[in-house]
Amino acid sequence: MPAPVLYLLGSAAPPILDATKVITQAQARGWDVVLGLTPTAADWLHGDLAHLEELTGHPVKSRYRRPGEPNPLPPADTILFAPATLTSINSLALGITTSWAIGYAAEAIGKRIPLLVMPCTNTALTAHPQFDRSIEALRGAGVRVLLGGGCYVPNEPGMGNPAAYPWDAALEALR
Repeated sequence: MPAPVLYLLGSAAPPILDATKVITQAQARGWDVVLGLTPTAADWLHGDLAHLEELTGHPVKSRYRRPGEPNPLPPADTILFAPATLTSINSLALGITTSWAIGYAAEAIGKRIPLLVMPCTNTALTAHPQFDRSIEALRGAGVRVLLGGGCYVPNEPGMGNPAAYPWDAALEALR
């Protein structure tokens, strides 16, 4: 039986720089991992993309396909969108699909593919009134948001520690 397919979607936040580690951990847990990135996250990982494609055995996806272009990726069984920035969370909640990663996650809601979102924001950004509305909208649509309760807890601005991002909690939540 083939391994279940996990789409790991990531925004441009420092924890995305640990993509290799997270993919390896997910693979050790039995997942076939496909990596999808927002355009800025893909730019941040530009020098590592060939390695990440070799590691996953799949192209790293960061743009929409052109009409008629084949889709080389297997369908997702589950999606983890982490790290998810304020922009990505708000865009997803509002259905603003200007990037492939947001569009894929938005479509997953309608297809009822299990979608977990773990933010990576600070307390100043989460104080923006749209953040709570977006979290509420996502949860109302059946998205599991990994915020608080042993998952991601926003830090004070400038006090983030990418090494402390709770990737293990996110991978555990995939069960």
